Amino acid sequence: MKFVIITHTIHKIKEDSFFAYEPYVREMNLWLQHASETKIVAPISLDEITAIDKKYTSKNIAVSKIPSFNFIGIKNKIVSIFKLPIILYSIFKAMYWADHIHLRCPGNVGLLGALVQVLFPSKPKTVKYAGNWDPKSKQPFSYRFQKRIVSNTFLTRNCKVLVYGEWENQTKNIVPFFTASYKKSEIETIRKKRLNGKMNFMFVGAFTKSKQPLLSVQVVEKLKNNGFDVQLDMFGDGAEFDSVKRYITAKKIEKLIILHGNQSKEIVKKAFQKAHFLVFISKSEGWPKVVAEAMFWSCLPISFKVSCVPNMLDHGDRGALVNPDVDEIIKKIKFYIADEDFYQKSVLRAKNWSQEFTLDRFEKEIRNILLS
Repeated sequence: MKFVIITHTIHKIKEDSFFAYEPYVREMNLWLQHASETKIVAPISLDEITAIDKKYTSKNIAVSKIPSFNFIGIKNKIVSIFKLPIILYSIFKAMYWADHIHLRCPGNVGLLGALVQVLFPSKPKTVKYAGNWDPKSKQPFSYRFQKRIVSNTFLTRNCKVLVYGEWENQTKNIVPFFTASYKKSEIETIRKKRLNGKMNFMFVGAFTKSKQPLLSVQVVEKLKNNGFDVQLDMFGDGAEFDSVKRYITAKKIEKLIILHGNQSKEIVKKAFQKAHFLVFISKSEGWPKVVAEAMFWSCLPISFKVSCVPNMLDHGDRGALVNPDVDEIIKKIKFYIADEDFYQKSVLRAKNWSQEFTLDRFEKEIRNILLS
């Protein structure tokens, strides 16, 4: 099978091998087990390989480089208009070559791919929509436009659109799906985490405004001021990293809040195994892997009601659903401390649910989608 991937994910090259963001590549390696040849249409960066980059395991891969583009600001809009014909031609050429078309949405490149795929109605296609599919959520026009194209059974034919969560009034294109991080063989017995001693908290994700990393800092800071023995380990990087670091320095809480930056999957896994709570109050998600990963390792998530998170947390029985308010989050944590039996039962329910969604099951579902 000649398989083409249309994606905005930035790729890197080292010694004739291709690298990209680790969770994305980990998933794509499963798809590419069923491909004899692969072409990837994506932007390429000359930056160094980092801890969050992973190599494709498939050998027969070629990357068709396209320029990065966006429509933020007048200058970028003008420059992007001149780039579009080149990008559209690269996408068309790759789709013409392929036996199976795979789009990664939402994103600028995914939007162009969604438009071009209309020209190939007979070719089998899959769309991995990694964002929030909730029809009632407020989203940028470009995201809503992509959703309309790929869900429309006249414009997008012979296609399965994999979305997170189950939503009413969807077309036959839409297939509820999930994602996974660990194999069944990786499951370990985790010691029971008591709340009568030091409590470890985690934040994992991009340091962006929508992920609200500072909120996690302020929660743990206030818990410490209230007399609790706590620590927050933060993993990730991004535009808000320096401002969070300045806040920590100004408040002199460097021993309380540990900034680890981007780290490998294994290091983050060990931190999950030690932590009592994940405080992740993101306002924009699809299927938040960090929430499922925390649950997998008996780390109870405290999260915001966005996308399919309420379903993941069983509306509060497998973790806490809160608003982005420090006092509300602290009140929920104190509730768990006061009723540790409920905390332990919630942790167990969360772990049992998350460990159903292994990479083994994920790989099987991918095979069924490609071969059905």
